[in-house]
Amino acid sequence: MSDLPPTRWELAGPPTRGYGECFGRLVEEGQDVDGEARFVDALAPRAARILDVGSGMGRVADALRRRGHQVVATEPDPELREQSRRTYPELEVLPHQALALEPAELGGFDVIVVVGNVMVYVGESTERAVLTRLRELLSPGGRIVVGFHLDGNRSGSRAYPAEEFVADVAASGLTVQHRFGTYELHPPDDEYAVWVLTAG
Repeated sequence: MSDLPPTRWELAGPPTRGYGECFGRLVEEGQDVDGEARFVDALAPRAARILDVGSGMGRVADALRRRGHQVVATEPDPELREQSRRTYPELEVLPHQALALEPAELGGFDVIVVVGNVMVYVGESTERAVLTRLRELLSPGGRIVVGFHLDGNRSGSRAYPAEEFVADVAASGLTVQHRFGTYELHPPDDEYAVWVLTAG
C-alpha cells in the first residue's frame, strides 16, 4: 500500500536511531531485556500465533520465539530490520507498518504485541485505523498487548493521554481488559501504560 501516511517514526528521522543502539548495547552486555516477552508469554496459550507489530531490533519477538511461540514480526524501519537480522538471524521480519498488514494474507493471531512506544509513533490521525486493523488480525478470544509512554517526551512521538487512548480503543471495536503501570503488573500511573485489549 503505497498511499499510506508516513509514521511519526519515519518523520522523526535520525533522532530515533538511539533506540536500536541502546538495546543493542544492553543485549551485548547480557542485560535482561525480556520483560515484555515474559508478560506476553504469561497471557498466551502454548505455541501461540503471535504478531509483533513494530518489532524494532527483534528482542521481544525473538524471546517469544525461543519460548516456543509461532511469531510473525514486522518492522518498517530498514535499519532496525538489518539490526534484527544481525542480532537474531533466526527471526524473520516483514517490512510492513501496521496499516499495511492484511488479515486475509496473515490470518488470525492469539496475541498481538504493540510495545516499545509503537502507538505514539503511528501516522498522524491513524490511531483508530491502526487499532481497527489490529482487531481484524485477532483470532477469536485473542488479545492485544500495548505499551507506551503517555507524555510524548520522546523524539517525534505524540502525547497520548489514557482517556484519549481508551476512547480510540472503544471506537475501534475493542475493550480494555487490563491496565498496568509496568510489565511487572505495577498499578497504573501517569507516565507509562501497559494495556491488554480484547475484541468487542
